[in-house]
Amino acid sequence: MHRERFYTLSASCPDRVGIVAKVSGFIAEHKGWILETSLHAEQPAEGESVGRYFMRIEIKADSLPFHLAEFRERFRPLAEELEMEWKISDSAVKKRVVMLVSKQEHCLYDLLARWQSKELDIEIPCVISNHDAFRGFVEWHGIPFHHVPVTADNKASAYAEVQRIFEEVRGDTMVLARYMQILSPELCAAYPGRIINIHHSFLPSFVGAKPYHQAWAKGVKLIGATCHYVTADLDQGPIIEQDVIRIDHSDAVEDMVRYGKDIEKTVLARGLRYHLEDRVLVHGNKTIVFR
Repeated sequence: MHRERFYTLSASCPDRVGIVAKVSGFIAEHKGWILETSLHAEQPAEGESVGRYFMRIEIKADSLPFHLAEFRERFRPLAEELEMEWKISDSAVKKRVVMLVSKQEHCLYDLLARWQSKELDIEIPCVISNHDAFRGFVEWHGIPFHHVPVTADNKASAYAEVQRIFEEVRGDTMVLARYMQILSPELCAAYPGRIINIHHSFLPSFVGAKPYHQAWAKGVKLIGATCHYVTADLDQGPIIEQDVIRIDHSDAVEDMVRYGKDIEKTVLARGLRYHLEDRVLVHGNKTIVFR
């Protein structure tokens, strides 16, 4: 990635002739310097006559004679003409990522290590948990910790509190770093495309407790993890990233748990990075990821 400041324009629209020419022409008209371009034409879905076109363009920030607010105003008429879903972001503005965790620490530890080493160049305004176990660890990093218990009787008020905290700290993205609660439909609806989760790739085949034990008993040969956006439909949100690791009969349940933790950490961090860099474009339940 470039070290110089750049803007990222990500967009999708109904496919047609001339999309790239119109968008790149707009940028060139204002002396914009394109640093990187990723394009993809999707075939029409069943029952549709027109496919979808996806694009991601990085523009050298100081090549344009105006800031993002004016870019948005000038670009809006063209976006409307193309029936475009779009956004543009500034690489100089760090995303604010709120992390949610329960009792499994591996994803939280990994993300905080990547944040501390600047591999993830983000701000973490707080960590929220339904348990108090990691307060000391989180606060040792200088990050505020919020304990919001979740029970069968208080779920509505608990998730209202999670939403209040997220809004108060001006969160951009919410990451469920092995947060073992099902978010309310209201919370999911409030932040579409802004809540990221990690789960075992072989779920929901092995639902409920101890999925690795169930997988071992069935003699599975691959275990993996899926990073996806959260929707009201459990584990059915648009997929951002996946990976697997091969196992065999010599691996015990404990080995599988260890392998699973390793791959969960990797896939979550990779998926979060793609999201933060606006490399994930979503239309309906379909995702295009420009790696």
